[in-house]
Amino acid sequence: AGYKVAVCEQMEDPKDTKGIVKREVVRVITPGTHTPEHPKENNYIMSFMPRERKHGIALADVSTGEFMVYETEKPLEDEIGRFEPKEILIPESLRDNFHYAGLLKDHYVSAAGDWRYDYPEAYKSLLKHFRVSSLEGYGCEGMTAAIQAAGALVGYIEEMQVKVTSLRKISLKNETSYMFLDAPAQRNLELIRNLKDGSTEGTLLWALDETLTPMGGRFLRNAILMPLTDVKAIRKRQNAVGYLVEDYELVETLRKNLRKVQDIERLERKVSTGTANARDLIALKTSAACLPEIKNSLLSSRDGCLKELGRGVSDFGELITLIDRGITEHPPIGLRDGGIIRDGWSGDIDELRDISRNGKGYIAAIETEEKQKTGINSLKVGYNRIFGYYIEVTNANLGDVPDRYIRKQTLVGAERFITPELKEYEAKVLGAEERLKGLEYQAFQGILQGIGKDSLSLLASAHSISEADFLLSLSVVAKRHDYAKPQVDDDVIIKITEGRHPVLERLSLSERFIPNSLYLDGNSQRLLVITGPNMAGKSTYMRQSALIVLMAQMGGFVPAEDAVIGVADRIFTRIGASDFLTRGQSTFMVEMIEAASILNNATDRSLIILDEIGRGTSTFDGISIAWAAAEYIVKELKARTLFATHYNELTELAHALETVKNYNVSVREWGDEIIFLRKIEEGPADKSYGIQVARLAGIPDKVIKKAKEVLSTLEKEEFAQAGAPRFAGPQGTGQRQLDLFTAMKDALLMELRTLDIKGMSAEKALEKLRELKTKAEPLS
Repeated sequence: AGYKVAVCEQMEDPKDTKGIVKREVVRVITPGTHTPEHPKENNYIMSFMPRERKHGIALADVSTGEFMVYETEKPLEDEIGRFEPKEILIPESLRDNFHYAGLLKDHYVSAAGDWRYDYPEAYKSLLKHFRVSSLEGYGCEGMTAAIQAAGALVGYIEEMQVKVTSLRKISLKNETSYMFLDAPAQRNLELIRNLKDGSTEGTLLWALDETLTPMGGRFLRNAILMPLTDVKAIRKRQNAVGYLVEDYELVETLRKNLRKVQDIERLERKVSTGTANARDLIALKTSAACLPEIKNSLLSSRDGCLKELGRGVSDFGELITLIDRGITEHPPIGLRDGGIIRDGWSGDIDELRDISRNGKGYIAAIETEEKQKTGINSLKVGYNRIFGYYIEVTNANLGDVPDRYIRKQTLVGAERFITPELKEYEAKVLGAEERLKGLEYQAFQGILQGIGKDSLSLLASAHSISEADFLLSLSVVAKRHDYAKPQVDDDVIIKITEGRHPVLERLSLSERFIPNSLYLDGNSQRLLVITGPNMAGKSTYMRQSALIVLMAQMGGFVPAEDAVIGVADRIFTRIGASDFLTRGQSTFMVEMIEAASILNNATDRSLIILDEIGRGTSTFDGISIAWAAAEYIVKELKARTLFATHYNELTELAHALETVKNYNVSVREWGDEIIFLRKIEEGPADKSYGIQVARLAGIPDKVIKKAKEVLSTLEKEEFAQAGAPRFAGPQGTGQRQLDLFTAMKDALLMELRTLDIKGMSAEKALEKLRELKTKAEPLS
């Protein structure tokens, strides 16, 4: 709701305080400093500091203790899209910055004083927090902007009164170890959010998530957004997945035990920061009890990666015994409500608990015993707030009162006495319940400290469990949906045999999913121009190709009969722009911004997906931009590229450039209808079938009939004297598409015919002549 919530607690016991009880704010909860509702998501708070062409970035998840710093020249928007921080911390001086205000307007933003971002102050904050004399041991010395962002973030978390001991260590993110996926790629490929409503339904994460633990779910999410680029690391994961695919018994044993494991990572953080309750300890005990069997199962495998993960899981027998002996099986949530410590843990607790439970019975027993000793049957044991417990004897029986009774109060018809035994019991019973709660709380804190010595082992075990769960998830999906193990190497060849879209093939569609193959390399087929009508499957084909490459670099199997994947450093996509219209940018502007990012940042190791570049402007401008962009990619970038277009003129690229090949999505005509075959075949499409697709969409027949007349006239290139097509003229049957250069000549002729020379000044006429000469130069 956009609020920060201050949590206040009593700092004094009301019974020991005169007047108003002292209260203090013990914590301020913000979107970035609370434990998220979805356990399989990280809850990041991000801080950034711009410096020259870089951004220093710090990320923390206080619920897991993760703390990451790095510097990057990549757009800040891409980093925000990758980590989806719930809160972003900025310097106060940037609050009114026009550029950042637009970039961050859809995010929860907090500002910190600029002094927190001052380098010496930030450096000092980090030294103090991590209790070190230098940051060299973390490898971040010299990363000025990153240190500024990190120091400010630690200071902000302290200010929110979150116990910053929850941040474990500084981790550096090595950008060269991971494929970089910018915001458009994450959005267009629907990796973790779908384009329809922003949920995970129908995303790659949805298709691959068979994880059973929150830690495994977070590992999978991060693996999707940061695929590997190191072939050795990729093959290590692949081999583990392959082993699990073949060993059904091992998979079932691991999954049976993983179902019982809760979020060890976050439970350990609660223990370390002193915020755990008794139920958290029971969850930790239950999880730890499953670890020995998981460890043994991993160690029993013949795969090196799985064995290594097994060695990372520790045995927590002492921790289990400690919690089992100390904490009741079903404790309350509150730590000061009592009922959390088991009988037998402490003699004092047992005695007070017995008094609390059996107080009335004990008083009744004293009364019966005194009646027997004194022979006074009317004797009563009572209590009031002034005198405490007392023995009351009527005046008629005062002669039988023994000497050990001490007179306390005289009434009209009776007298009240006390005894040393009664006063001793009173001292125990009065406030017994409060003292019991206090003792239980102290005992619980002692148990927390005892568990704290296993902190590092718990975190290491949690990491091993998360990766094992991730690998199991990939193996289950691969086995269930008939995925193949791809060959991954440092070559540039991408060869996919009968590839399928991992999401669409799973959704309940009205037709069977048709697989398609792909071949790209750095020589004969560097850029594929893909033509065909809308709805035929061009976008699906390109997206599935990108997803297969991404899945292979995650270390998983892929939906194909076979695949050879030359590692990509980045995947670029240029598909659609409707979600940016609300930002005041036109479709064409967004299209050009994204295209510029690709052309300026892609390398010969990148994979580029371009869908309909140039469509946001006039036909001739669009064709020209698309042609030039494709030529630049082939000649300068040498990147592997899939280029879908409705401009059939672009199929001429294959004649002009050796590394360009034409492919189309095949369709068949049946009268005025078309049938989508969904199969990619070599060669250009013979026409776009736009009118037939319009019919399928429900355009009225009258409009369809008129469209056919207009198309026929245009294809015959029939123009009136004024240069405009004679839409109402004779109907032709020609099917020829204008090639690029014929179209440009016709455009020039049309422009010349419609010039109003009489209305032009000499200066304007000369300027127009220069413009037409420039346009005509490519035709010479």
